[in-house]
Amino acid sequence: MQNVIIAFAKETDAANFKKVLMRKGIDVSAICTSGAQALEAMENLGNGVLVCGYRLSDMLCEELSEYIPSYFQMLVVASPARLDGIELAGNAMTLATPLQGDVLASTITMMLGELYNRRKKLKEKKKAGRSPKEQETINKAKELLMERHNMTEPQAHKYLQKCSMDSGTGIVEAAEMVISLNSV
Repeated sequence: MQNVIIAFAKETDAANFKKVLMRKGIDVSAICTSGAQALEAMENLGNGVLVCGYRLSDMLCEELSEYIPSYFQMLVVASPARLDGIELAGNAMTLATPLQGDVLASTITMMLGELYNRRKKLKEKKKAGRSPKEQETINKAKELLMERHNMTEPQAHKYLQKCSMDSGTGIVEAAEMVISLNSV
């Protein structure tokens, strides 16, 4: 799910940004007027892009950028004078006003794409992060299934995945169960 949160001190400004984004095909998950509301929305939504102004009702964008979770990116929209000299932490970008709706929409789409790619890389890294011992356990379980139950390697792997999902455990734990049950 790709979430967009809009946070401006004036609710009318936030509503105007929402209208522009909705016309460009980008759904808005939440509208906020304070940094605290934006942080709470980010926590509840899990990931996405926060579009905000320079000043919110309770903090400046610089302060908010220090608290933004790693699974969110921040886009600050303000006048060039406001943007000059601000220092944002972490995953933050800026756009100077006045700006066109197409520029705003394409920037947000790019940021959402970047988040998607980052999540995908983390997932691949996590998958590839098995230790040699864990991989050896999985391979041993597959070999047992192939020998004793006349399965092909893809069938054995699929069986381990199904056992893993059915038991609510990881594939390594499922492989250990298969090994212990077939070692008797």
